[in-house]
Amino acid sequence: MYNENKHINLVWLKRDLRLKDNASIANALSDGKKVLFIYVFENLLLNDPHYSQRHFDFIKQSLVDLNKTLRNFDTQILVAQGEIISVLKTLQQHIRFTRLFSHQETGVNSTFDRDKALKRFCTNYDVEWIECINNGVFRGLRDRTQWRADWTDYMQQPLYQFTPTTGQHVSIDEIKAIQQLRWKEISLETPKSKSFQPGGVTAAHQYMRSFFEERYENYQSHISSPSLSRRACSRLSPYIAWGNLSIRQIWQQAQLEKQSGKNRFHLNAFTSRLRWQAHFIQKFEMECSMEFKSVNKGYHQLSKPVNQEYIDAWKTGTTGYPMVDAAMRCLIETGYVNFRMRALLVSFLTHHLWQPWQAAAHHLAQLFLDFEPGIHYPQLQMQAGETGINNLRIYNPVNNSLKHDPDGIFIKKWIPELRNLPTHHVHEPWKITAMERKFYKFTPGQEYPLPIIELLPARKRATDVLWNMKKNTLVKKESQRILTKHTLPNRDNFD
Repeated sequence: MYNENKHINLVWLKRDLRLKDNASIANALSDGKKVLFIYVFENLLLNDPHYSQRHFDFIKQSLVDLNKTLRNFDTQILVAQGEIISVLKTLQQHIRFTRLFSHQETGVNSTFDRDKALKRFCTNYDVEWIECINNGVFRGLRDRTQWRADWTDYMQQPLYQFTPTTGQHVSIDEIKAIQQLRWKEISLETPKSKSFQPGGVTAAHQYMRSFFEERYENYQSHISSPSLSRRACSRLSPYIAWGNLSIRQIWQQAQLEKQSGKNRFHLNAFTSRLRWQAHFIQKFEMECSMEFKSVNKGYHQLSKPVNQEYIDAWKTGTTGYPMVDAAMRCLIETGYVNFRMRALLVSFLTHHLWQPWQAAAHHLAQLFLDFEPGIHYPQLQMQAGETGINNLRIYNPVNNSLKHDPDGIFIKKWIPELRNLPTHHVHEPWKITAMERKFYKFTPGQEYPLPIIELLPARKRATDVLWNMKKNTLVKKESQRILTKHTLPNRDNFD
C-alpha cells in the first residue's frame, strides 16, 4: 500500500486523454511530488442521453493506448466507475492528496452541476482543485474584445512536454492494490470495428501525419463532398473532442507545414477552422443555457408541434429523400459525416419537417463520435435559423445530392435499395416511370419510402415564418445583444 504519510498530486483525466501538451499533467509533475492519474467512468455520463457506447469505447481505447506509454514509467491510469466525489472519498482512505489537477470542461448541464458539487467537496476537504485552460477557451469572459488575440497567443505558447523524473508516479503495483480493495476491475476491451475511427494518441498522430503529408492537398476542394471529404478532411475531430490531441499541437504542426512550403491555401482554410472550433465552444462557455433554449430569446415563442412519425423517419434514414437518408445511415454506421451533411440533417428536420431542434440534440450527440457540447448546441441553433444573426440556410436535399454526389456514389453506398437504379434516378427515385419500374424491379414506396413531405411547400412555410420572426422586436433586440457579446472585433467571427 502507498505510504500514507506522503502527499501525492492527483490528475483527473476527462476530455484530455493525452500526455503531451497536457497542462494538468505538467503542473502536477512540476513540484516533484508523486503523481497518480485517474479516469472515472461517471454514472452521470453513462446515463446521460448525450452519450453512447461508441463514445465509451473510444475512451477505453484511448486509456489502453496511454497505459502502453505509462508502463515505461511503471505506472498506469487508475480506472474506476461511480461518481467523482465518491471515488475521491474512497481514495482518501488509502492515499493523501491535497491537490487535484484537471482541465476546465465546457460540458453539458450535468457536468456543470457535478463541478459545482466537486468544488464544494474540495473546499470542505481542504483539496486545492487546479483547473487548466483547455484549447484556448477562457472562462469568465463578458465579450470577445481580446479573445482572438488571447487565443492566438495561447496557440503560440510552447507545448507542455511529458518529462517525469524516475519514480515520480504511483507504481502499477500500488495502483492495483488500491483498485483491488475498492473497485472491481473495469474491462477496457472493446469490440474490433472497422466502421469507427479508433481512439488513442497513436491513432491520432497517424491521422494527423497522413493529413499533413498528402490528404490536405484536396481539403478545400473536397470538403463539401460526402464521399471525398472522408479522405480529404483531417478526420481529427474525435481526437480533438476526447483530447488525444490538443488544438495547439495541431495548429503548431500546421504552421510548420506552411513554413516548409506546402500549399498555404488549404492549410489556411484548415487552421481557420481550428479557430472556428474554439469560437463556438467559447460561445457555449459564455452562454450555456443554449443546451435547452434558443440563444435568441425571441425564438422561445416559436411553436413547432412534435410529429413523432417525422422524427422517427429522420432518425432511421427513411424519409424518402436519398441524400438525407444516406447521411443519417452513414452517421449511424460510422459516427462521421462531413459538415455539410450535418447541416443538411439539421436543416431538413427543423425546416422541412418543421420539428424543434431539441428533437435532434440527443440523437445526433449519441451518433457523432466527435460529440463536443460546445460545437453541438450552437450549431444546432445556427442551422435551425434561431440565432437571429445568421443567414437563413435551408438546404435542399435534392440540389445538394445533384451537386455534391452527382454520380450517386455516396447514396448507393448507404442506401442499397437504390443501387440498381441508373444515376439520374438515384437522386429522385419517386420519379421513375411505370416501364422503368418493371425493368429495374423497383417500386417507389416499397423497396424505398416515398418522400415524407413535399419540399417546396415545406420550405415556403419555414421561410415565411422565420423571416417574419427576424422582424420581431425581441428577436432584433436579442440579435444585437448576441452580436455585442459574441462577435469578434475584426468581424472574423465564423458566424
